[in-house]
Amino acid sequence: MRIERLKALAQTWPQRETMPRSWLRQLYLVLRSAFLWIVSILHFFPVCTFLIILGMFIDPRKNDRPQRWFFRNVLRLAGVRFHVRYAPGFDPARTSIFVCNHVNIFDAFVIYSAIPQFVRGLELETHFKIPAYGWMMKRFGNIPVPKDTNNPAAFRRLLRRAKQALDDGISLIIFAEGTRTRTGHVGPFQRGAFVLAQYTGYPIVPMSIVGSYEFHRTGSWMLYPSAITVYIHDTIETRGMRKVDIDALMERVHRIVAEPVERALAQREGAPEVSSASWNAAASRRR
Repeated sequence: MRIERLKALAQTWPQRETMPRSWLRQLYLVLRSAFLWIVSILHFFPVCTFLIILGMFIDPRKNDRPQRWFFRNVLRLAGVRFHVRYAPGFDPARTSIFVCNHVNIFDAFVIYSAIPQFVRGLELETHFKIPAYGWMMKRFGNIPVPKDTNNPAAFRRLLRRAKQALDDGISLIIFAEGTRTRTGHVGPFQRGAFVLAQYTGYPIVPMSIVGSYEFHRTGSWMLYPSAITVYIHDTIETRGMRKVDIDALMERVHRIVAEPVERALAQREGAPEVSSASWNAAASRRR
């Protein structure tokens, strides 16, 4: 009887030992996240205020370096190991439309740290009416997006604004999904970015953010230890493209953006690699 009890104790001992370790690990991650948020926020507000004041007197295009340092430092203080991979066919000297997957609130810091040229984004038109913040967004060169882009007149106004920015040498970043991922996978793209590319003739550069979903997920405040890698793919020409080619371009860019994201997710989950096309088909069946 005593021997059987010892055997039963030996079998349950690893489980008893694992439970405290798991609890301590979770406590460590919670405390780590709280500490990193505090450090990042204490860094963000003073430096951001300084850059706003600096922007009152100096064109933001002429002080791009301190802005880039600031964005990169936010990631560093949040505990992110950051890497960028540039494809051989990427032309950093050309004004372009960067199309990227949308993961979380850190995307702006990730993108600005990765793209080696002056770049701005699109923001809701209503945000430009917010005191101080709206002036800052306008001063920094962000593009106002009308609330109702389904309205043809409003969408044409957006196209003209974006073309003017591109003509002024400002590259644009567009999250073609239109929303942040809740699963880690790259969702379906909307046509707006590709209509803009066809309308203006400026090239598209696909971008993939990999590892950011493991770092921070929308709806949670936790910041997990993670490495974020940004893949900047080959530049895609759009000059002379016809309207009938827009959907094919959208599918091509989606496939390029999704491929490293899906590969990384499959490796993390220990599953066979899933192509973006098969993922979209599965998602459509679920819907």
